[in-house]
Amino acid sequence: MHAPYEEMLAGVLTLRLSPGPRHELICARLHAAMRTGVANFPGTKLLGARTQVRFNPSTALRPDLALVAAASGKLWLAAEVVSSEDHHPDTVIKKQIYEDLKLPRLWMIDPRYDNVEVYHATEYGLKLNGILAGREVLSEKLLPEFQLVVAELFAAASEPG
Repeated sequence: MHAPYEEMLAGVLTLRLSPGPRHELICARLHAAMRTGVANFPGTKLLGARTQVRFNPSTALRPDLALVAAASGKLWLAAEVVSSEDHHPDTVIKKQIYEDLKLPRLWMIDPRYDNVEVYHATEYGLKLNGILAGREVLSEKLLPEFQLVVAELFAAASEPG
């Protein structure tokens, strides 16, 4: 388990709770699948879990998963694994920040409901593109080699996946 960490959310330094074991297992599975998915795409770089991404002096986030353009370092996909004890910063504050920053892709991964909300940027803000659960497949058209069955992402520690 990792230690608590800080994020700068629209000028407010926010202490985030230490992620629990299930959160970390989901995050590790997501990173493993994404490493395979981006292996043949040198234009995209996968950052380590909760690597700080600074947008401006008042906003520095630590997404659970972050993909940046290799040439510019610009974030284009973020995934947040929602913690039931500390969900407000992810589901409300950071989601609004991502929308304001016009992030192209956002995945809200929610272990409370074992689902993934997939958002795409539009000219009007983030649009919910779908909610995936069970045997549905999380994918991204810009990364055709990335596919992950949602049930495998949320499987118990002793289950395969």
